[in-house]
Amino acid sequence: MKIAIGSDHGGFALKEKIIKFLEENNYHYKDFGTYDAASVDYPDYALQVAEAIAQGDYDRGILVCGTGIGIGIAANKVPGIRAALCNDTFSARASREHNDANILTIGERVVGPGLALDIVKVWLESEFSGGRHSRRVEKIREIEEKYSK
Repeated sequence: MKIAIGSDHGGFALKEKIIKFLEENNYHYKDFGTYDAASVDYPDYALQVAEAIAQGDYDRGILVCGTGIGIGIAANKVPGIRAALCNDTFSARASREHNDANILTIGERVVGPGLALDIVKVWLESEFSGGRHSRRVEKIREIEEKYSK
């Protein structure tokens, strides 16, 4: 599995911890930035990661900002992206199993590093269940197509 990861300054420290986790668990990843804690604009990093996923260069993405909200809103503007903000492992699992989320967003100022790494682990290990959920994800795609014309 190939992972695209990015953050703004508000998520930089947590992103670095997640990268260490990815390395320790032999995940292939690319860090799309930011590369320090200097103030930047989260949509710039959300776009890079979301486009990498939408184009099929990476299988899944992880985005971190202060709350996980803004970076996820920006990522969800890219067609084909289903970014899910998860503050617990139950939501992380459900976002994969039920929604086929392809980007996980986390807020560094909301979730502590221990829980964040548990969320990442569960999210990466969970798979889309398909079945009745496929019909619902397809309806999301149809809404997206309707408004992307």
